[in-house]
Amino acid sequence: MELIFAAALCSVAVSILLKICKEKGFNTFQMIAWNYAAASILCYLWFKPDLQHISVQQTPWWLILILGILLPSIFLCLAKSLQTAGILKTEIAQRLSVVLSLSAAYFIFQEQFSQLKVIGIVLGLIGVICILVSQRTASQNTEKPYAIIYLTCVWVGYALIDVLLKYTTGLGLQFSVALNLVFIYSFILSILYTTVRNKSIGTVKDVLAGLGLGILNFANIALYVKAHMLLKDTPAIVFAGMNILVVLFGVLGGLIIFKEKLKVWTGLGLCMSIVSVLCLAYAMA
Repeated sequence: MELIFAAALCSVAVSILLKICKEKGFNTFQMIAWNYAAASILCYLWFKPDLQHISVQQTPWWLILILGILLPSIFLCLAKSLQTAGILKTEIAQRLSVVLSLSAAYFIFQEQFSQLKVIGIVLGLIGVICILVSQRTASQNTEKPYAIIYLTCVWVGYALIDVLLKYTTGLGLQFSVALNLVFIYSFILSILYTTVRNKSIGTVKDVLAGLGLGILNFANIALYVKAHMLLKDTPAIVFAGMNILVVLFGVLGGLIIFKEKLKVWTGLGLCMSIVSVLCLAYAMA
């Protein structure tokens, strides 16, 4: 569970950094592009993949292609969803992607669900819903055209990334090669996109902020993947624990850093999330 805790903290740190940088006028698209440059370098140094002897036949090119497109695309869909559907619905769509991930754990990875694990997952999902509903403000966002499309992309996209990363961990020695190639491919696509869109590869401050974002993003993915490798027989623990803890830490970050007020539903959701994580931890033991 320590790896899942650390991965969740890094995930929330990524969101906080993006929020702060956007408020200060940074170009988030350019930050996203350069974050994959840092992730590529760190992946090479950490996992030490043998990129000089890549096997054309054994390398899962289809997986690299899908994840390489999916990772930066989800960042962009997230931004569009925030713009068209609002924060509340976007957060619900993003975090409730765990429902699809858990369905994959049961139907694809054939994981057996104990009673305690089911209780933990159900409490966690209820806690997530309570916390997200509590964020509703008096002024509602007016939905714009295509909002439902972006919301659906965020919901399905995050679940698909979860499942594909779980699949990647089962590749054995090819895992590190595949992950490094995914980051490199994501960087190439992202830098091409931001060059066409902004006519620039980024200012110095955007590049530096993007590299810092990449350190946190890589730590998030690396720890998350490591958790899947260590808990390969219980992917539901990783799927549910990660999503629940991200919401839990996100609310705490809002209370401490952004001085948000603690509402009744938020407190109830926090309590349920804590009990949920304890149930999942005991179910894993």
